[in-house]
Amino acid sequence: MAISRPVVAIAGATGHLGRHVASAFLSPFFRSKFSDIILLSRKEASCIDGFESTTNYTVRKYDEDNIAKALEGVQVLVNTVGPSGHSFKEKLLQALPQTEVQIYFPSEFGVDHYVHDFAHLEWDQKKKHFAMCQQLIPDMKVCRLFCGLFLEDSIGPWFGFDTKNGKYESIGPPDRLISFTSLGDVGKAVAALATLPSDLAPSTIHVGGDTRSISEIASIMGAAGAGEIEEKTAKLSSDPADYLRFLAGEDKIDHTDAGLGDDNELVNPQQLLWEWTTLTDLAKSTNGKPWADYDWPPQ
Repeated sequence: MAISRPVVAIAGATGHLGRHVASAFLSPFFRSKFSDIILLSRKEASCIDGFESTTNYTVRKYDEDNIAKALEGVQVLVNTVGPSGHSFKEKLLQALPQTEVQIYFPSEFGVDHYVHDFAHLEWDQKKKHFAMCQQLIPDMKVCRLFCGLFLEDSIGPWFGFDTKNGKYESIGPPDRLISFTSLGDVGKAVAALATLPSDLAPSTIHVGGDTRSISEIASIMGAAGAGEIEEKTAKLSSDPADYLRFLAGEDKIDHTDAGLGDDNELVNPQQLLWEWTTLTDLAKSTNGKPWADYDWPPQ
């Protein structure tokens, strides 16, 4: 049964992505769509640092041995717990059959790692979690949102974008398209999807705030102040970040209709809810040199 103003609970709201997701739900436009926003906390608290208002949301303490109690009255659960919390995520999932949750957003929010066939510790854990969803909550709507690479975190040397020295490396052809979404836009996309009735919410969603090739990114950053950027092709190493570069080189982070799919219009029709943050926006805010002051490799 569809609920006009559901109660939403967010796990991991103080994390890197979680803060952006919680902020989106608490923004004036989206807050009015929900009867309550519950931020799950391991500690007793009336408010959470970084969220000024104590009237627009509820902090609810959870006990890992009785998570179902913390989810009483919740219809939408958003899981933004990071890589270090797989044990908790498993307990969270095991509690869901005892709740009234209708829509569950598991902690995906990155590249669609279901399109490759190689082993990767973090992605294998996410695949295991989704398999458990199918087993434990087969009748609950599970929405997996894939956003490509986080815009703010990606144009740096760990992904081959050495903005300090004006050198970009690609694994594979530099004209392959890669989708990027800002952290704030990921939060807004989740909030928009949470307003949909469970029978209308898709099970798999691909969004991309901006989709560009490495060559296009070099031109955008160059025009914003980076100047001429040298491009070359690199070989894959054992660095975990290179797995993402490998996917990019195989067109597996391309969230367009010609690639893995494009659901931007579903979550943000004609950009009437918000304007997607683009690589041009990032270039302007960093003079074409994001992460130029970051020491790489780390000492």
